[in-house]
Amino acid sequence: MIKVTDLSKKYAEVQAVNSINFEIPGGQIVGFLGANGAGKTTTLKMITGYLVPTSGTVEVDDLNILIHPREIQKRIGYLPELNPLYSEMMVHDYLSFIADIRGIRGKEFKSALHRITDQCGLKGVVHRPIGECSKGYKQRIGLAAAMIHDPDILILDEPVTGLDPNQIVEIRELIKNLGKEKLVLMSSHILQEIQATVDRIIIINEGVIVADGTNEELMSNFMGNVLLTMETNLSTDDTIKELTEVLPDVLMKSLEAIPNGHKIHLEYSRETDPREKIYRYAVDKNWVILSMTPHTANLEDIFRNLTVKEENDA
Repeated sequence: MIKVTDLSKKYAEVQAVNSINFEIPGGQIVGFLGANGAGKTTTLKMITGYLVPTSGTVEVDDLNILIHPREIQKRIGYLPELNPLYSEMMVHDYLSFIADIRGIRGKEFKSALHRITDQCGLKGVVHRPIGECSKGYKQRIGLAAAMIHDPDILILDEPVTGLDPNQIVEIRELIKNLGKEKLVLMSSHILQEIQATVDRIIIINEGVIVADGTNEELMSNFMGNVLLTMETNLSTDDTIKELTEVLPDVLMKSLEAIPNGHKIHLEYSRETDPREKIYRYAVDKNWVILSMTPHTANLEDIFRNLTVKEENDA
């Protein structure tokens, strides 16, 4: 379990993280989202003990990171954004080196090596130089190094950056499998990847937590209305205007002319669904409906809603 309480970090006049709070129980995969400079990496470094907070506390399994940093670091596997690999070393030798630092040697190392090469899909490259491995394999090697001591908690900073779509899917499946046994906290700029992988999403902006919940909870909280796009033939400006007078709960957002008709953008409350009434109105006015497409929130909409204003103001 990770508990963050009033956690802050200030660099000179820059407030990188500003009094944030959250708790993560075991057995959850949590996505940590934010724009560049939002405070994601700074927060992860404080949780792992690589940075000292300006104020506030981090507790891991009821241990304070300032009082018990070594004990906490034994329980955490950390993959930083810049994967710290030695390209001239063999994969086996690098993992042996990391294991030795962790005090894992002899038969214990052989057992750990067998476990992580199987989990991370590294059997085919164990005796290959790291520099000759693909980007996808290098990320797997970094994960293996973070997992060599079989930690209960994994902290992953941008684990799929720079990977191609196939490699992203491979790492996603690996992380999802690890999440069945461990607490996983991962940051990523790839919103679709977060949406497909995690159980819960925390969004940080300008050092402040601006959202925290499941994907469904965020959708519910941050998208009060539904946008409806209609393409019609034989519609007229007058009958389109009359539509919003007849159905006052429907708001006209914009209107575009298309050959023989219009593309109409409407908005209405999520609580209502006036599509049947709109359809009956269109039939009554002899419109031909070519399409009627509702649009509800996705993670990108929510992310932009919470962060774009601040980015533009900066």
